[in-house]
Amino acid sequence: MRVLQPEGWSRPKGYANGIEATGRTVFVAGQVGWDKDQRFTAKDFAGQFEQALGNILAVLKEAGARPEHIVRLTWFVTDKRAYLAQAAEVGAAYRRLMGRHYPAMSVVQVSALMEDEALVEIEATAVVGE
Repeated sequence: MRVLQPEGWSRPKGYANGIEATGRTVFVAGQVGWDKDQRFTAKDFAGQFEQALGNILAVLKEAGARPEHIVRLTWFVTDKRAYLAQAAEVGAAYRRLMGRHYPAMSVVQVSALMEDEALVEIEATAVVGE
């Protein structure tokens, strides 16, 4: 896996502009912040974010993949302000689960998610080396 950082570009904070990888590709469907029984135990953005990211890692584990295999994350958030207000807590949760691995990422604000209680949904792509 190689981080793609064009010469002269400012280094992004908390994500990579691009990742080059070779291997077996694993796609994880959008995960929301509910537990294994589809119950939302967290009502705040940071809590739901941590659960959603944990759900992604649980699915990846089934494929023999780990956090460092993730090459792309796409976040769908219902409230940009809620995300920004809890950015420190989100960052701490991210580092607990992912360490200092920063794949290519996009964060998009949407008007709603399919689950009414969901504040964030995250989908992932991972590449497990050959």
